[in-house]
Amino acid sequence: CLPANQERFANGKLVTVQFHPSAQVVMTAGHDRSVSLFQVKNFTLNPKIQSIYLESFPIYKARFSVDGEQVIATGTHHSMFFVYDMMAGSIIPIPKVRGVEEKFLRNFEVSPDGSFMLLIGSSGYLHLLSMKTKELISTMKVNGRCTASAFTPDSSKIYSYSKEGEVFIWDVRSRKSLHKFEDEGSLEGKCIAVSKNNQYVACGSSSGVVNLYTTDACLKENHPKPVKAIMNLVTSATCVTFNPTTEILAVASRDTDEAVKLV
Repeated sequence: CLPANQERFANGKLVTVQFHPSAQVVMTAGHDRSVSLFQVKNFTLNPKIQSIYLESFPIYKARFSVDGEQVIATGTHHSMFFVYDMMAGSIIPIPKVRGVEEKFLRNFEVSPDGSFMLLIGSSGYLHLLSMKTKELISTMKVNGRCTASAFTPDSSKIYSYSKEGEVFIWDVRSRKSLHKFEDEGSLEGKCIAVSKNNQYVACGSSSGVVNLYTTDACLKENHPKPVKAIMNLVTSATCVTFNPTTEILAVASRDTDEAVKLV
């Protein structure tokens, strides 16, 4: 296939590529301060639908909302974020979330049911926001620094991975910690994913090792044994994601070119 963004290559590093949840559309966003949407048509051409430009706002991460009507974008060095309403065609700045004291807001997750947005703050703070109003519901805290988080497919729990290699499991409704386990051999936690059928949890660390656990073991044991340890990435594993049918796990590293493995 031709590059998805053939019609408009970015002028800087791409940080996000995501398919729209229901339309034949792919989004790209990155350090050139723009979000672009392309129609996925065929193997020859993907016409550009539109690009939006965010003044002095290099993008750290962008995501579609679950209903596909909004794009949320955080910046590399900002405490604010933007919401692009695709129906109205308007860009809405969210300058400050009341109750969230963070110098930078970069990493975030959207819950699969579309109700929540989880902002991963500094010093181990996790801020749960209402997706509808973008207002703070509650704040949770892990020991150490949180590097990555993932919702379970039913949006009832959150797995939070700390820099120290511990994974905390939270109940979304009560915002209480249900359990905590240590990721085997992890020197520094980098990324985490829960499979769509809720059967597996994958944890990627700075050493390049990705441990695959069953969710049953994660919820019960403090030192669960991985069902598989994927050892052959030599650089830090910075992205893990399952395909929708939980048959393939993609593991990638941004530290070197074309470092992607499918397991």
